[in-house]
Amino acid sequence: MRWKIVVIPIVILIFSCSPNREPLPSLDPDLKAKLTQHIVEHYRTPEEYVIGKFADHDIVFLGEYHRIKHDVELVHNLIPLLYKNGIYNLGIEFADYLDQDAIDHLIALDTYDDSLACQIQFNQDPFWGFEEYIDIFRIAWCLNHRLPKDARKFRVIGLNAKSDWSYVKTEEDRKNPEIMKKVWKYGYSDEVMAEVIMKEFVDKGEKALIYSGRNHAYTEYRQPVYDESEGKFVRFVEDRMGNRVYDQIGKRCITIFLHQPWPSSEGYGKPYVYPADGIIDALMAQMEPRYRRVGFDIKGTPFEKLPGKTSLWKYGYDEFTLGMYCDGYIYQKPLSKYKGVTVVPEFINENNRLDAIAQSANPQAKDTSRSVEDVMADMARDTDFAWRFRRFH
Repeated sequence: MRWKIVVIPIVILIFSCSPNREPLPSLDPDLKAKLTQHIVEHYRTPEEYVIGKFADHDIVFLGEYHRIKHDVELVHNLIPLLYKNGIYNLGIEFADYLDQDAIDHLIALDTYDDSLACQIQFNQDPFWGFEEYIDIFRIAWCLNHRLPKDARKFRVIGLNAKSDWSYVKTEEDRKNPEIMKKVWKYGYSDEVMAEVIMKEFVDKGEKALIYSGRNHAYTEYRQPVYDESEGKFVRFVEDRMGNRVYDQIGKRCITIFLHQPWPSSEGYGKPYVYPADGIIDALMAQMEPRYRRVGFDIKGTPFEKLPGKTSLWKYGYDEFTLGMYCDGYIYQKPLSKYKGVTVVPEFINENNRLDAIAQSANPQAKDTSRSVEDVMADMARDTDFAWRFRRFH
């Protein structure tokens, strides 16, 4: 007899007296037992799990929420393990392919150049001045400098398209196709990133870990477009980076998602919700501590049929399940324990302040009277996860 997922919304687990935190669901005992058994019997650390996926895949997409400290640090941990296991490439959303010569030069230098690393990051996004992301280059440099002189070196590939947001001065400009063609002179982000993956890895018979935001990392899943004003599904986005690669190489690539909130079924403008209707969070809150930092398969496991009724991800699907969304999953800690990445001191300064403001994608942030302190404070606010995830356990 096939088991059924049962979430009992009336009986809840209360882990905090705060009335502002969204309660977690109570789990059906049979479901809880199956999920727990799978974690215990197949337990692997996040690092072991990611590396293991390369046994039968060439391209592994690792999709994140953005700016979460322990997610980037996981990638730091993975770099030497990738190399040890014969995977010599890391592709990242957080650098431009036009800067690839500079990236290769940086991680081959005799002495590491912090200023060059920061410039590469600034070129991609002047508001992404976060130590942990920039340290991806440093970790790769350290690895390469411990290798024998004639050993193959590890590469970090900047996947993204160069953009120029100085053309956008009003909200109307963002809706003007001719202006947006100037912004994306070298091609749109997902298009370029997929092309680079094919050129640098697939066509060369290379394996690679691809680290990006979650929406770029979809392979089989198609992201729904939802009209919040009309309250209805509009269409699917068919051409995300991972979709494009999957369409060319199929099951040779997979998607692993890092634990993160999902957009509400009421729309992106509403507060985010627990992923999989809170079932994973409720389960992990009751797991033995040694199993709470873990990577595990979704498809073909008891996790495959977990629902997402509270999330926007369900739209366009007759019965959305976690197995439609991703192949694998990594949980490291409760959402309430998340910390943001670290802003690099003086990443924005008087020498580059106006350049940074000109490159803001938000027309309302293009006031050239904004001080260095104002811009840096905005970056810091984006990393305040104690506040951003205050609704979660």
